[in-house]
This record gives sequence, C-alpha cells and structure tokens, in this order.
Amino acid sequence: MYPFLPTLCPVVQSCIANSTFLTNHEPVGRYTQPRERERERERERGITYLSSLCVPRQQPEAAMATARTVKDVSPHEFVKAYSAHLKRSGKMELPEWTDIVKTARFKELAPYDPDWYYVRAASMARKIYLRGGLGVGAFQRIYGGSQRNGSRPPHFCKSSGAIARHILQQLQNMSIIEHDTKGGRRITSSGRRDLDQVAGRIVVTP
Repeated sequence: MYPFLPTLCPVVQSCIANSTFLTNHEPVGRYTQPRERERERERERGITYLSSLCVPRQQPEAAMATARTVKDVSPHEFVKAYSAHLKRSGKMELPEWTDIVKTARFKELAPYDPDWYYVRAASMARKIYLRGGLGVGAFQRIYGGSQRNGSRPPHFCKSSGAIARHILQQLQNMSIIEHDTKGGRRITSSGRRDLDQVAGRIVVTP
C-alpha cells in the first residue's frame, strides 16, 4: 500500500501504518466533528462545496403575484398605471390651459410632463380611495410646498385650488367619486371597483 515505507525510519513507518487518511484531507480525531458542524451550518446558509470551490446554492425564484386592491401596490406604480388608464379611456377632458398653467403660486413654470393632469387626477383618486372626506382645501395643503422669498425665510404655500376643483368635478362626472355628507368627497362603489381592477393588473414582487 505504501511503497515508500522501507525508506523511512521505523517511527514514521509505524505512524503511517497506524493512521487513517481521509479522502477529503480533513484532520482526524477531535477536529472532524467541528468541521462537520461547520459544513452543516454552511449548508443551512445555502453554500455547497463543488470540488475545492465554494459555490452559492441556487435559490428558487420567488413566485410573481398580482395585487388585489390599491393598498397592495406601490403608490408610484399605481399612479403611473391609473393615469395611463384615464388617458386611454378618453372620458376625462383636458382643459385648454394645461400647457400654460402653473400648479401653484410658488411655482415658476408649468409642468414639463404633458400628461401631468392625468397624473394629478390619478393621485387624487388614490388619496380619496384611501381616506375619504378630502376636499379642495385638503388637496391644496397636500400638494403645497415651500415658497422662496429671496433673502427672507421661506414659508409654506398652498397649491392651486382651481386645478384641484376642476379635477374633482371631472372625477365626479365619471362616477368615480361623490360628495360626502360629512364634507369633502368619497369614493363610489364603481370607482373602487375601477381602481382595484387597475391595481390587479400590476405585478407585485414579494
């Protein structure tokens, strides 16, 4: 088994003859069990050994799911999808001043996005879906911002009330929202169904 034994001293010969070598070159005796426990912990973390390389184990891909309600999707993704739905439906009429009007008094220019009216309408419909009772004054505060006063300190400034009122009237004509008896607007049953259908087409990654 060991042709080189005659050339070695008797002490080395006896050590080699009495020892058992592991195929994976792991130490024998009390060091074997800790190494096995270490390998077991590495396997639990998803690491397997191929030859002498440490290769991460391939994890199965997570199943893609679809949302059921507006609350299940990201606000950015829903507003983008619902604004495209409003533009594609053709039920919302754009006013003539959409390309020249400012959205607030503290703004300097009109929005660069030509579809900003649909985006604002989708955002307002989502906010009424989540929390009813919002009116023109509430949306003025929601979409307000900081007004720069030159060398003087900046102060909060409300957004345009005419734009919010016009969008609320458009959504009300489309039967998406209605007047609330307690004040403000609330979502209708058909509006809730419409928003949930748009949210259901958005893929959600768990």
